[in-house]
Amino acid sequence: MGSKIWFITGASRGFGRIWTEAALERGDKVAATARKLSAIADLKEKYGDNVLTLELDVTQPEQVKSVVEQAHAHFGRLDIVLNNAGYSLVGTIEESSAEDVRALYETNIIGPMAVIKAALPLLRKQGGGHILGTSSGLGHFTLPVIGYYCSSKWAFEAIHEALAMEVKAFGIKVTIIEPGAYATEFGSQESLKFAAGMDIYNDFKGQFVQTLSTQERGNPAATPAALFKVVDAENPPLRFNLGSHNLPAVRAAYAARLTEWEAWNDISAAAQG
Repeated sequence: MGSKIWFITGASRGFGRIWTEAALERGDKVAATARKLSAIADLKEKYGDNVLTLELDVTQPEQVKSVVEQAHAHFGRLDIVLNNAGYSLVGTIEESSAEDVRALYETNIIGPMAVIKAALPLLRKQGGGHILGTSSGLGHFTLPVIGYYCSSKWAFEAIHEALAMEVKAFGIKVTIIEPGAYATEFGSQESLKFAAGMDIYNDFKGQFVQTLSTQERGNPAATPAALFKVVDAENPPLRFNLGSHNLPAVRAAYAARLTEWEAWNDISAAAQG
């Protein structure tokens, strides 16, 4: 398939780190970005000229534009633009403040939008490319206590679905990567932010955390081969589940919705007028 040139946000840890190193190991070139350059400095030492390490805070739109353009100029093109930066807000709907939610959306939604907007003119000019975004199985169903994080992934899904229709004519492909639960650093203290707690939810949240702690988690090192099949495909999917647990959960969620919509359909249809 030939070597590809990647632009990856959030390359310092979790999937971003694993996919960055895997792409470099297979002979691709990568513009790897992170909020702190020191977090990815070792990539340069290990992979030399095949990697360009850049400091990037996706919540700073002018910096995003500059860094994307710098990466494109350095390698001459960008084949894959992968939005991987993001974090989870832990807190019930009542507990989380407007400031908490705004900050979450700045990183999880507005940041990826800035990357996409910076990349699109370059991808159009070069005749195509592939935009990937790391979403979650939680882009289709919801869990309590991380409801606002789930909402950011629902928005992420809708934005990319619309984007795919809008840029298809330019030869630009779009894929939403939807991981299930994996043993990455995403659930670590460094990747989580916590809303101020309310005592009335302590027991509920404790039970939720206990349930999560017993959840089987996939091996993130097993994911690069699957990701490469997607980016090397002539016709990649719009949505791609990562792991074996998502599809059963999504089936159950949509079956429940359809059952409820059908049960109320006579009343719904009568409201048409």
